[in-house]
Amino acid sequence: MLDTLKALLQEQVRDLYSAENQLVKALPKLAKAATSETLRDAFTGHLEQTREHVDRLQQIAEMLETKPGGKKCKAMEGLVAEGADVLEEKGEDAVIDAALIAAAQRVEHYEISAYGSAIAMAEQLGEQRVIKLLRKTLDEESAADEKLSGISTGEVLPAAEGANLESSNLDQVKSGSRRSARR
Repeated sequence: MLDTLKALLQEQVRDLYSAENQLVKALPKLAKAATSETLRDAFTGHLEQTREHVDRLQQIAEMLETKPGGKKCKAMEGLVAEGADVLEEKGEDAVIDAALIAAAQRVEHYEISAYGSAIAMAEQLGEQRVIKLLRKTLDEESAADEKLSGISTGEVLPAAEGANLESSNLDQVKSGSRRSARR
């Protein structure tokens, strides 16, 4: 029952706990699928952070006198399913890496929003220790998002564009060969 702000915050913590646990299972699959070593390392590093996020949420739940489990984050379930769809795709390595980054950033943006909301509730309740732990995680989620953006714009998207140009040039050569054969 959501009859108090504290009950709502407890619910948010359970939701985040579910979300983070789903990511602990999903991130190794993303890391395995990434062909960019930088991207693979980012996913692996964030997996370690995500495990810490789970631990922090357990601490927060104790502070709020609730259990962290018992709720399934349906939003994260959907985001993870979208990421899993990318794992089934075939294509140019850099383009698949770009798709993995896009899926991962959707997750990060969801988490940034959810942690921000939880912080606002904790601030209203004066839960300073909870705020400190939530902020630490929010900062790490924001840094992960920025890191993914840097990998995307600095490495993966230029490589994906290069794959486009190579494919386009190959198509032109093939079509030129067909034109020559017709003459």
